[in-house]
Amino acid sequence: TTPLFKWYANMSDFDCQDVTICLEEIFCAVWVKVVYCFKKSKNEKWGDSEMEIQMLSRDYEIRKLTEDDIEAVYNLCMGNPLYYEYCPPLITREQIREDMQALPRGVVPESKYYIGFFKGSLLIAVMDLIDGYPQKEIAFIGLFMMNRSVQGKGIGTSIIDRACDTFAKSGYHSVRLAWVKGNPQSEHFWLKNQFKILKETKSTVAQEVILAERALQ
Repeated sequence: TTPLFKWYANMSDFDCQDVTICLEEIFCAVWVKVVYCFKKSKNEKWGDSEMEIQMLSRDYEIRKLTEDDIEAVYNLCMGNPLYYEYCPPLITREQIREDMQALPRGVVPESKYYIGFFKGSLLIAVMDLIDGYPQKEIAFIGLFMMNRSVQGKGIGTSIIDRACDTFAKSGYHSVRLAWVKGNPQSEHFWLKNQFKILKETKSTVAQEVILAERALQ
């Protein structure tokens, strides 16, 4: 599940004025009268509370994944063999353990959210989310993978739409991610979900990847 492309940056604090200015820029100052504001202390990050993480979905329980969840994550990943055809090697439990903690140089652990979406005891999806990267107004998804048993039902799209809506209300102006060049499943999913290609580049492991962004409104 190693994320393909991680450009992370520290998240500075937002106050209501910062968020209002951001939203005015996004909406070109057109009749925006109600602004959703998160007031943070200097050292506080988005998602510090379970309540904030849960805002990413109305339909699923969301929580940070731990070593106790490694087997569930492993089983979910093994149900997506096409991913590893384009992004080898095949996943291992030890690699999942490392991915849960992996951070690029200069990034604090509080900026990373390796989270799971649950329906009862079933792990529906895994997301590796970075708060404020490469700029504080951008959320970066390093990994998003669905349980094979629920694919093709619109669930992945609903999760991404809800997450993007939450980020927009929190003052972010876009969401970025990347997929391995040539992976038809990834390309189809992300283009369908309103992500626009920014450029072709290379990941931290020298794979050719497509960097894409979804503008938030």
